[in-house]
Amino acid sequence: MNLPSTSLLLTDLYQLTMLQGYVEHGMEEQATFEFFVRKLPPARNFLLAAGLEQALCFLQDLRFTSEELEWVSGCGLFRPSLVDYLEQLRFTGDVHAMPEGTVCFPDEPIVRITAPLPQAQLVETRLINLLHFQTLIASKAARSVLVAPGKLLVDFGLRRTHGAEAGLLAARASYLAGFSGTSAVQAAPLFGIPIYGTMAHSYIQAHEDEAAAFERFAYANPDNVVFLIDTYDTEAGAAKVVSLATRLRQKGIPINGVRLDSGDLGDHARKVRRILDEGGLTDTTIFASGNLDESIVQQLVATHAPIDGFGIGTRMDVSADAPYLDCAYKLEAYGGKARRKRSEGKATWPGCKQVFRRYGPDGRMRGDILTLEDDPQEGEPLIQPVMRAGKRLHTPASLAALRERARTQLARLPDGLRTLEKGPDYPVQVSPALRDLAKAVDEHRL
Repeated sequence: MNLPSTSLLLTDLYQLTMLQGYVEHGMEEQATFEFFVRKLPPARNFLLAAGLEQALCFLQDLRFTSEELEWVSGCGLFRPSLVDYLEQLRFTGDVHAMPEGTVCFPDEPIVRITAPLPQAQLVETRLINLLHFQTLIASKAARSVLVAPGKLLVDFGLRRTHGAEAGLLAARASYLAGFSGTSAVQAAPLFGIPIYGTMAHSYIQAHEDEAAAFERFAYANPDNVVFLIDTYDTEAGAAKVVSLATRLRQKGIPINGVRLDSGDLGDHARKVRRILDEGGLTDTTIFASGNLDESIVQQLVATHAPIDGFGIGTRMDVSADAPYLDCAYKLEAYGGKARRKRSEGKATWPGCKQVFRRYGPDGRMRGDILTLEDDPQEGEPLIQPVMRAGKRLHTPASLAALRERARTQLARLPDGLRTLEKGPDYPVQVSPALRDLAKAVDEHRL
């Protein structure tokens, strides 16, 4: 199961106005565009590529419906020749990409599209929309994964994401990056992601007695007993859980955990842990939530707060400290000739490119080389063919496999890049061959 298909009218107007010009003038030679990030946000040391699966599904299913064509025809902006072209339009191009879960850096192509110019141009908006968002969220989520090894990490952000699709894709991206699961139920049938949940304060408030609320919830959900204990008084709530435990145990119902959602989480966790342990509930876990992000989680872990897992929501799912990436989808070749944007502060490297990654004796990443795809270098080539002539070359990788790739990639990060603070810039070397091509393009020799 994947996301519902989206209308091809979910695009920017200039994609269609450019297509009308291309079609009328017969500009349908092969074009190469690359999606990349120009620079890292201030607090980021790396990015984690994500969103390729949804991008490939979009390309594979690309077609205009009769209703969409009717709108294009009647909106008063386009000529019949464009409508005729769009009616037959299918994606027939090639795609090269970094596998999802790959650590990447500025100027490195994450996805490369080679197709007839109108096709490669039209898909720009939606491809950026899909690739940008999941890469943004996976990169944010990876920071929590790095600072809380071995902890249960659950995406709690669905209710505050910027739309339903964003909530589901955030669940996918964070799971790919190493989270344990999500609270978003639809992510289970859609992506196979484990789902987690407890109760809201409203459940407790709806009852006259907090202990009665706990007991009724346990009987209703005997295999998933996690109590939210801070609605009124956190430590008093923990004591009520201990009092209830014997009665539930007699009915074969274990208390799996308690959740803290407010106040000084570290202080409450220590007091609650003591109450639970003294009451014999040494196996009952403590789960914390409430406006958390990687910095707060890092502090709680560093101070040895007895918290077994964290629900991380809003600040991750909107990437609050870095809510966008300076990314682009740019033309790098057309009609057999390399192309290059030279705008001030936004110049691009021309041609079809490859990234080679080198590793040190300890297996950690030690530098990348950005070069042309026909200029082999030392190291592991990161960009791989994934679609040819509009057809996928491989069955989709499982999310579990992508998650394992991300885990391996994060483990190979240099120590200086694993921290939340800004570390040393990772070396990405531009090859002489690529510099020579850029110079030739600038001199109009190509």
